[in-house]
Amino acid sequence: MQFDTKIAVVIRTDLEAWQKLNVAAFLTSGIAAAFPECVGEPYQDGSDTPYLALIGQPILIYGGERPALTRALERALARGVTPAIYTEDMFNTTHDEANRAAVRAVARGDLNLVGLAMRADRKVIDKIVDGLKFHK
Repeated sequence: MQFDTKIAVVIRTDLEAWQKLNVAAFLTSGIAAAFPECVGEPYQDGSDTPYLALIGQPILIYGGERPALTRALERALARGVTPAIYTEDMFNTTHDEANRAAVRAVARGDLNLVGLAMRADRKVIDKIVDGLKFHK
């Protein structure tokens, strides 16, 4: 199935494995919150055990160094796409309010991005992530 939209997550490649997983989880929660229509129906196994619904389309995960993330952020904003972001400072916080304060304290050009996620028209996402490779 081909979707009209695309979900892309860009994660800095120099992070520890646990950090990459943490960042991906937080960023995709931002996509689900902003675009509830992308969440499918709940799951149920053959024993009638219920499970939570998931985002119902593929999520493409790209990797890059800090300048690549900054470039992707600028490309997204220039195209009217509001991304979810995760900064390195957020690893030192313990709750959502502190995360927002950590981001608010830094000008956009100085954000130490470790990840961002966005959902938009397929062609728009392709332009935003142009030059990035899938994360290994």
